Amino acid sequence: MDTIIVDEELCTKCGICSEACPISIIDPAGDEKFPEVREENSGKCIRCGHCEAFCPKGALILNFRPEEKEILPEGAGEIPEKEIGFYLKKRRSARTYKTKSVPREKIEELLEVASYAPSAENGQPVEWIVVHDPEKVRRIGDLTVEWMKTFIGSDHPASGFFAALAGIYEGGHDVICRGAPHMLFNHIPEDRPVAQVDGIIAMTYFDVAAPAAGIGTCWAGFVAMAAAEYEPLKKEIGIPAGRKCSYAMMFGYPKHSIHSIPRRDPVKVTWI
Repeated sequence: MDTIIVDEELCTKCGICSEACPISIIDPAGDEKFPEVREENSGKCIRCGHCEAFCPKGALILNFRPEEKEILPEGAGEIPEKEIGFYLKKRRSARTYKTKSVPREKIEELLEVASYAPSAENGQPVEWIVVHDPEKVRRIGDLTVEWMKTFIGSDHPASGFFAALAGIYEGGHDVICRGAPHMLFNHIPEDRPVAQVDGIIAMTYFDVAAPAAGIGTCWAGFVAMAAAEYEPLKKEIGIPAGRKCSYAMMFGYPKHSIHSIPRRDPVKVTWI
């Protein structure tokens, strides 16, 4: 089976597909031939789609679900620099939520966007668990505090901090899941260390896309730490054998709106 499909009527033999291929397996066009991937190189393709994405004439398609090819409308995805700056600076962690649930269809749309996050060699190792039931989110909070309490009185550097958080939580103030109606986990193969970064990048895509859908998010660091090592919590959320939690995020419709952008310290940078 051919790795790429070239429309010979549209192809101008510009060579961009060959230059864009990160694995350098596309032989450039010549006077008598069009771009091609030789059979001995077909197994090296990582299905990243660069060849297809960068073709200015839409003359090439990766032979992977070709019926789903999506052509960008003119100007689609082009956000003015100032607007993207406002959008990203406006993003705040949501720690107060409405009780209204986010529809599953909307969550699936955001996860489909997150599936386009870059991963090493386009390995796409990230899988997701959505905790949609608010009562199960509360259970996750309980188990996270249970995990924290295993360190109280030990020489763990966070022992005292965990004791304080556990006391606040058990006093009725949810400092773990912040009353969020939903929780999102992603998990990765245990035998791929670099996949930890892939998981965090994918979660960041979800985090960045969510406000456009009116959804607030907050990185659930305590929950993520517990889910990576506490067996009762792993069992509760269903982390499969051979995989581990990469990160966790609480989300839902935020209770409050954002009206200004706070300051940050000056950027520290070294130019070389």
